[in-house]
Amino acid sequence: MKYCLIIGAGSDIAKATAAKFAAAGYNLHLASRNLEDLKKTASDLAIRHGIKAEALFLDVLQYETHPGFFAALDPKPDVVIAAAGLLGDQFAAEKDPAHARLIMETNYVGVISILSESANHFEARGSGSIIGISSVAGERGRKKNYFYGSAKAGFTAFLSGLRQRMNGKGVFIMSVQPGFVRTKMLDGVETPAPLTATPDQVAQQIFTAWKKRKPVIFTPPYWRLIMGVMKLFPEKVFQKLNF
Repeated sequence: MKYCLIIGAGSDIAKATAAKFAAAGYNLHLASRNLEDLKKTASDLAIRHGIKAEALFLDVLQYETHPGFFAALDPKPDVVIAAAGLLGDQFAAEKDPAHARLIMETNYVGVISILSESANHFEARGSGSIIGISSVAGERGRKKNYFYGSAKAGFTAFLSGLRQRMNGKGVFIMSVQPGFVRTKMLDGVETPAPLTATPDQVAQQIFTAWKKRKPVIFTPPYWRLIMGVMKLFPEKVFQKLNF
């Protein structure tokens, strides 16, 4: 049977996406720091879908553990989904270098560290898929979240380069650019209701796009147009805007 590894599996989008893969018959390696919550998710998915699901501890910032973590996976995954992320506090990050570093390392350095282990394995095997959940925040820096956005911009660029590297090697790389999604990450953050999706909507779009082998998706799709327009603003105009 096929296996799917989800990194940052405690997030709302990750849980919804895990359910889509479980419904398709994939066994699951669910990895994050909160094992107590993850075990409940794994048990629920296993019962509901008749698959195998295990909860595994993984801290994306403990880089030295990543080679051993991936080496110990048995069976190895056929699909790896990177859903780990931290919005953080932009204003705190402006004053506290440690918090700024936490945001950037969680969303970029830590994630690509474990994905690199996956990519090297898939390249040697000649098959596999990597799905990286980035963000439209990486499309253009804004004052409200530019530490988070800059890390996501880097992650998007990493996925683009990895996709080019894997061309013709049997390994599929997909970049996902969500807009506003009703998740724990956005608790307390006001977002426009017509532009805010649910985790299940995003998960379905991710799964459908992966089956169709779409290399880059914006989810919901209208965010491609929104960010395209945002990129058109001249810098002198954009810096005066308050969004």
